[in-house]
Amino acid sequence: MKTYPLAGIAGVLLYTVSLFAAAQDNPITVVVTASRSAETVDETLVPVTVITREAIERGGATTLSEVLSTVPGVVITRNGGAGQQASLFLRGTESDHVLVLIDGVKAGSATLGAMPFQHIPLDQVDRIEIVRGPRSSLYGSEAIGGVIQIFTRRGGDELQPSLSIGAGSHETGKIDAGISGGSGTAWYSMHASAFSTAGFDVRRDTEPDDDGYENTALSVRSGGQVSERLEVDASLLNSSGDTEYDNSFSDGADSAKTLNRVGHLRGIFTVNDRWTTSLLAGKAVDEAEQYLDRVFQSVIETDRDQLTWQNDIAVGNADLIFGVDHISEVVYRTGDNYVVDSRDNTGIFTSVHPGFSAMDLEVSLRHDDNEQFGSETTGSVAMGWDLGDRRRATLSWGEAFKAPSFNELYWPGFGNPDLVAESARSLDVGLSGNRDNFRWSVNLFSTRVENLISTVLVDPETFTYSPVNIDEAEIEGLELTGDVKAGGWNLSGVLTLQDPRDARSGDRLRRRPQWIVNLAADRDFGRWFVGASVLSQGKSRDNPDDLDGFTVADLRAGVKLRRQWTLGIEINNVFDEEFETASTYNQDGTNVMATLRYGGE
Repeated sequence: MKTYPLAGIAGVLLYTVSLFAAAQDNPITVVVTASRSAETVDETLVPVTVITREAIERGGATTLSEVLSTVPGVVITRNGGAGQQASLFLRGTESDHVLVLIDGVKAGSATLGAMPFQHIPLDQVDRIEIVRGPRSSLYGSEAIGGVIQIFTRRGGDELQPSLSIGAGSHETGKIDAGISGGSGTAWYSMHASAFSTAGFDVRRDTEPDDDGYENTALSVRSGGQVSERLEVDASLLNSSGDTEYDNSFSDGADSAKTLNRVGHLRGIFTVNDRWTTSLLAGKAVDEAEQYLDRVFQSVIETDRDQLTWQNDIAVGNADLIFGVDHISEVVYRTGDNYVVDSRDNTGIFTSVHPGFSAMDLEVSLRHDDNEQFGSETTGSVAMGWDLGDRRRATLSWGEAFKAPSFNELYWPGFGNPDLVAESARSLDVGLSGNRDNFRWSVNLFSTRVENLISTVLVDPETFTYSPVNIDEAEIEGLELTGDVKAGGWNLSGVLTLQDPRDARSGDRLRRRPQWIVNLAADRDFGRWFVGASVLSQGKSRDNPDDLDGFTVADLRAGVKLRRQWTLGIEINNVFDEEFETASTYNQDGTNVMATLRYGGE
């Protein structure tokens, strides 16, 4: 692994911060995504980041992409502002190497093979769990770089109405209204939101106009204890977007209308005090209609049905998980439809947590049978050791794979039906601590991806391009995090160093900088609160032009008014930094957003 001078600087900074840590325990945070079962963050054997609703509101972000950009190992690229295409690269892997779940249901496009993060309204999100590293041995395809699970808003025991109204630069306006509550054995939550912005010109070289965005969304979630042994819950998220964008291949006004809908119904039955079984039925829809000068051009749609049966059993001192996933995907496009427009995938998975006293151990194994390309078997092993003084060491190794998308397989005149799944192996070594009021972690990771799908010229005479399994990638990296309360301030820092390269040519992979730094500071002064954030990235390769590094600073402040009212203001890109995260696409300059809130979760 290469030596990075910033690593030494970050180590000194984190050590200095730790000297000011006050004696106050961190709250216990429970996650469910890392192992498909409930465990605290300190018990997980793979690196996990949790973003709560409180952190979302305190941070002042407007979009889901902004929130995710603060996570270790994450790089977000956007083709402009709100509503424009956003891609997420986790631990140097490709943007379609991340599995995204919404309330346990696989989401995203089966045609593109990736998740449209730009169309998931932040107002509808209750919490986010981000697992870094391969998890295909539990979840199947896509989980090479990691897994992101988004949980929609949920209710508590008391009746709680909420309202959020915001206005800002570029004629931006937003509103969210909701109500939640419960009766002890049941709970519910319903939120509706609307967002609109005139935007800015995302590409000055084509279509010199502002590129706006509108979104309306609704989320409903409820659950309850039906009997002593049976618990049920259900959710629905519906998000409709209308995006204006710049297309270098046309001179007219390009726009797209999108629909993203995800829902589930789940029953959890306690067989006895050592065995719990659950059944989840879910559905996800991803639809995009393309327009030119507001005249309909085409539509592409994904319909995905999911059925998951999972069992959690305590066997002696060990915990055993086993189950079955079945996913059925159907796609449609106008014009020449796909040669094959549907496929099924069935995955059988198991995970064992032996009750050893000397160390924690997790062994997972999964077999996927895919109707299109055959079968894939993936496994993982993770270990953890308690070093005392609330410090912990972890070691994990895992396999993962990514099934080819429908576009790569069957797009008319382009697809290659002979493609096989991309595969990966990854190793992670971690050290973490959580003493008094200071939490820190260090993770080293190494990943090799084989059978990477790349588009190449297959027929020079007809200039025909097609995807083939030709590339390999080697990725090495380091993630360093620290959170501390010192002198009344909440301070956090994240440093990611990564070296993602083409294994054959040695070239760095596109749009993946070698270093990313996130810093944040927040403090309360009675009813008043203030905060600041800094995001800094190194330069990276892209096409047609490489991307310069940049540093963006944001400020926020607010006041708690009477009767649950809060007024906040955010000033983003304070120093009006000019930068790009995707070549030729502008990012916003200095902009302001003011938000008035009542209640909340």
